[in-house]
Amino acid sequence: MVMKTITRVLLVAGLAFGMSSAAMAAKKKMAPKTLMGASGSALSDTCAGCHGTDGASGGPGTPTISGLSAPYFIELMAGFKSGEIPSTIMGRISKGYNADEVKKMAAHFGGKPFVPAKQTFDAAKAAKGAKLHEKNCEKCHEDGGTDVKDDTGRLAGQWTHYLKTTMADYISGKREMTRKMKKKVMKLHTKGGDAAFDDLMAYYASQQ
Repeated sequence: MVMKTITRVLLVAGLAFGMSSAAMAAKKKMAPKTLMGASGSALSDTCAGCHGTDGASGGPGTPTISGLSAPYFIELMAGFKSGEIPSTIMGRISKGYNADEVKKMAAHFGGKPFVPAKQTFDAAKAAKGAKLHEKNCEKCHEDGGTDVKDDTGRLAGQWTHYLKTTMADYISGKREMTRKMKKKVMKLHTKGGDAAFDDLMAYYASQQ
């Protein structure tokens, strides 16, 4: 009699466990497959400390990231995460976001207008820089450096200090250039030296 009672209890418990497992599996199957994380706006708020509200940077050492194309933003984050792009803190920060979160931030910043940096510039150098841009850079950085293609960052209106440090990384080999860009940059540097790039930066700074 005792054995029958024990057997019945175990059978009932087993059935209950089986029903519970089946219910959990069904619930899991019915659950939406989309990620239920933070919005692009909320995720992007964490960038404001360095890049300004909605990516409009207020400091010369940090680039404005509003208005960047989504593919370019994603490419940059991947470069920071892998270490391909040298950085001070972005290499660490980028590791804190998964691919879905990066896409959301890319869409958020891509939907914001670019805010040109308010900075001083030498008008004479800017005039020379305009000619240099037209001859050497316009083919990829169209409309005077304002056009943002899928794989191109904006130059016009960007902070001069940021552009200079980035270009220094390219020229030194610290940051890798595409073959096409390398040919143009090194040719211009050989011919005009740092002065040529000062003129270019003055031109981009003038685009306010």
